[in-house]
Amino acid sequence: MDQEGVQSFLIVFSIIAFCLALTVILLFAIFQKRKNKLLREQQEAENHFKEEIIETQIEIREETLRNISWELHDNIGQLLTLAKIQLNHADESPEKVQEAAETVGQCLTELRSLSKLINPDTFSNLSLVDALKLEMQRFDRMKYLSTSLDCNEETFSMDAKIELIIFRMLQEFFTNTIKHSKASQLEVRLKYDENLLQIEARDNGIGFDTSNQKYFKGIGLMNIKSRAQIIGAQVEIVSKLGEGAQLFLTYKNTPS
Repeated sequence: MDQEGVQSFLIVFSIIAFCLALTVILLFAIFQKRKNKLLREQQEAENHFKEEIIETQIEIREETLRNISWELHDNIGQLLTLAKIQLNHADESPEKVQEAAETVGQCLTELRSLSKLINPDTFSNLSLVDALKLEMQRFDRMKYLSTSLDCNEETFSMDAKIELIIFRMLQEFFTNTIKHSKASQLEVRLKYDENLLQIEARDNGIGFDTSNQKYFKGIGLMNIKSRAQIIGAQVEIVSKLGEGAQLFLTYKNTPS
């Protein structure tokens, strides 16, 4: 090969090498940009999840305070009023003293149950099943409606933060049942099998027309949907006028 051919080869080789180097640099820059974007999205998702946990904890505590207020007024307050009336009639009917003592005893029992709610760490220290049991017992005690809770596993390994969000989602459904459905029964079923959690909650209330989107613009139902997205759960709310409402939740658990 003559000198001119060598020079041409070197020029072509240099151009190819330059193009390859430029391609590698561009690919690396694109990769780095996408990596940084992914890291930002992951950080934003993590921050959003942390904010959601804090918001959920605040909402549960606010709900707990409202429950305590209602129970003090509607339940314990009425029992104490009854005990006072019974004691006022004690001179006329001595047996009223025993009735008053029994009423006060019932009041103490209710206060012990209420004390569980006053502890700010109650729900954070409970499993999802135990927290639901406590909620069902409160509904029964306050005579809001009759409840039933059925679960095939009392405990299962799941992130406590995820359990907290799921509990709050169910609490939103319960609040809707208590306030709007005029239901007399509330049933909750949990099935946990091979890291798959399935929950069904249903009431026998008046129901609503799910084709009317105004119902899904309410804060409660919107929160259920948005929180399901945050934890990667599937949730469906089914209802018909006169046939109550149902909530179906499915969550694929990935134990660490």
